[in-house]
Amino acid sequence: MFFPDSFKVSLPSDREIQVTREFDAPRRLVFDAFTQPELVRRWLLGPPGWTMPVCEIDLRVGGAYRYCWRSEKDGALMAMGGVFREVVPLERLVATEKFDDAWYPGEALDTTVFVETAGVTRTTIVVLYESQAARDTARRSGMEYGMAACYDRLEGLLPLFIGERT
Repeated sequence: MFFPDSFKVSLPSDREIQVTREFDAPRRLVFDAFTQPELVRRWLLGPPGWTMPVCEIDLRVGGAYRYCWRSEKDGALMAMGGVFREVVPLERLVATEKFDDAWYPGEALDTTVFVETAGVTRTTIVVLYESQAARDTARRSGMEYGMAACYDRLEGLLPLFIGERT
């Protein structure tokens, strides 16, 4: 899989994974792509062959979100959800994360920051796990490949989103 230069994965601490990606689009559009269900379900699909039949987002502090993916190959389901702890429009989201069929122990806390410079928006997601063992399990899963596929799909859709919103 091709990782663009702007896609970076790092381990800032023994319990965190940080993923950074730049998009050639204004921050408002990228923020909308992360927070509006009709947009999220078009790109947050992981590797090819998955759909998102459930995408619910109550974008407010204390509001919940829920995602459910379905494999087109065998109909298998994967679902997760959480609660927003912080919502700063266009700038920052903080939410819990827990999978229905957990593949790492405990709950994680996701902090997503959106920064625009000269029309390019950098998203930085820091996932804080309950333990180093949980972080290491997530890291071994190859999660960066799924995230890279999602982000590549989003990069391709952003020009369409711009056209749909003008």
